[in-house]
Amino acid sequence: MTDDERRLIDLLTSTHPAWQYEERDLPGLPRWWATRYYPLRPDQRKAGARDMLGRTTLHQLAEALAHHDEILHRSRY
Repeated sequence: MTDDERRLIDLLTSTHPAWQYEERDLPGLPRWWATRYYPLRPDQRKAGARDMLGRTTLHQLAEALAHHDEILHRSRY
């Protein structure tokens, strides 16, 4: 993990504290993953929220988390 990636993980942890972040090196799967500490309610899942998000880069993961926050806000999280 690079210094820039560490800084971005720290930023994500402070901005989106409901998630655990990890790097995985598995062929054919995204490299960066965010997993919620607590499961979502059925109505939140129905609105499009997910318990896990995986993306190739941390910047893509940050964008996905921001979009996910919008989904939860719309579903009256």
